[in-house]
Parts: sequence; structure tokens; C-alpha cells
Amino acid sequence: MAFDPHNVDLTTADPAEIVCYLDAEGNEYDGRLGARISAIFVIFVVSSAATFFPVIAKRTPRLRIPLYVYLFAKYFGAGVIIATAFIHLLDPAYSEIGPDSCVGRTGHWADYSWCPAIVLTSLMIIFLMDFGAERWVEVKYGICREDPEPIMASGVEAQRVISHSINPDKPKELESQSQTSDDLVIERSFRQQIAAFLILEFGVIFHSVIIGLNLGVAGDEFPTLYPVLVFHQSFEGLGIGARMSSIPFKKGSWLPWFLCSAYGLTTPIAIAIGLGVRTTYNPASFTASVVSGVLDSVSAG
Repeated sequence: MAFDPHNVDLTTADPAEIVCYLDAEGNEYDGRLGARISAIFVIFVVSSAATFFPVIAKRTPRLRIPLYVYLFAKYFGAGVIIATAFIHLLDPAYSEIGPDSCVGRTGHWADYSWCPAIVLTSLMIIFLMDFGAERWVEVKYGICREDPEPIMASGVEAQRVISHSINPDKPKELESQSQTSDDLVIERSFRQQIAAFLILEFGVIFHSVIIGLNLGVAGDEFPTLYPVLVFHQSFEGLGIGARMSSIPFKKGSWLPWFLCSAYGLTTPIAIAIGLGVRTTYNPASFTASVVSGVLDSVSAG
């Protein structure tokens, strides 16, 4: 049965629902529908442009963008991503399911500091996934992690010289084997980088869904939240695009364009969903706080 704040039986009511209701202000939607609809298109254009820019710049030499501009975008974007984890994900997670939140003061949520526990669990799972993926690539492609000893390398080089004097066709075979090995190393590097990037993007997308919903139903803070999110999404998109531009995608691959579009579309779609439930969705309710808090904690990890 749904919680009815106007008809509460203290003997059967869930204390968590009561505490969250008393702490929250309920649904804060206050109109301004036109401005909220404009946010869908403004954030889509700005975030998509910022995300696509580094990828297009890297693939279009005739733009002649100076190297320092690209490096600035790359490292500035990396800083934005780190800041997103600590400021825009971890801090909101504490306010949603931390010890001072309505969730953190009720039920089993009050027994333990779940927010850092979820972050560390997420971090460990991602580490194990990355380690397992790397090991799988090594086994599948037969790539040895350790570098040969220098003395062994010199011995092999000497053997190549002797073999070349005896059999002139042998260097061609060695060159072919070397090319195959280089291709395997490139493939392995690509798989490792794309796996790490997908983990990053999915974490950011989870967060973008939450902030999009909140913007769609925000109350008095909407005029401030709107421009802040425009800049936030653009800088975050710049970081994602810069990170993606350093991944060695195959020529003609559609994957980078799909990933850029996925980031650009996530927040606008979430805003549209928020507008659809603008009169009923309460971002401060117990269930909404748990869902957003857990997702923010996982994404921060």
C-alpha cells in the first residue's frame, strides 16, 4: 500500500517513509514548461557538440588544431571526469543514502555506512573485470606479458643474422611474424581501452539520467540548475570525447559516433521523462533516494 501522509497509522507505517516525508518538500514542480522543454534541446546540442569535437578534430587533419589545444582538452577533460566522481557522484550519494539522510537514519541503512561500501565494492568489481578481460585477451591471442631478457634479445638478433646469411628468405618470415605480433598488441590495447572507457561512460550515463529527471521536476532552483547543467554536461562531454579520441578505433568504425550520441541523448531523454512525471515524481522520496544514491555510489566507484 502506498504511503499516505494524510492518513498515517503509527503502528503499521514504515518509519522510513515518515522520516523521508518530514524531511522532504514533496513534488516541487512550479511550471515554466517552455524553459524546461528548451533545456532538452539546448543540453542535447551543447553536450553532443562538446563530445563530438575531440573525436572529429582527431580524425580531420585539415582542421589544423594545434597540439596544445588537443592536449588541454584531453587533460582538462580527465580532470572533469575525476571531479565528477568525487563532487557530482560521491557527494550526492552521501546526501541521498548517507548517515544524515532520511534513508541513512532508518532500517538497516542506519546499521552501516553503505555509501563508501558500495563505492569500494564497485571499484573492486571493475578492477576484477578489467583484470579478467586483460587475461582473456592474453590467453586468446597468445600475448606474453613479460618482455624478453636483454641477453636473450641479443641472442635472438644474432641468430637472425646467421639465419639471414644462410637463408635470405627467412627475414621475410620474421618480418611477417613481427607484423602479426604488432597487430595483436594493437588489438589487445584497443580492447583494454574500450573496456575501461565503457565502464566510465556507463557510470556517467547513470548520473546523467538522475540529473535529467531532477531538472525536469525542479522547483525554485530551476533557474540556477539549468545553466549549471549546461556547463556541466558540456565539460563532462569534452572529457568523454577527449578520452575516446585517444582510443585506436578501426577506420570506418561506427562505435565512437554511437557512444558520443549516447551521451548526448541521455540527459535530454531523462529530462523529457521527468517532464512526463513532473506532477507525481518526488526526487526526495525514500525509493527515489535509494535508487539514485545506489546508482551514484556505483558510478563514483
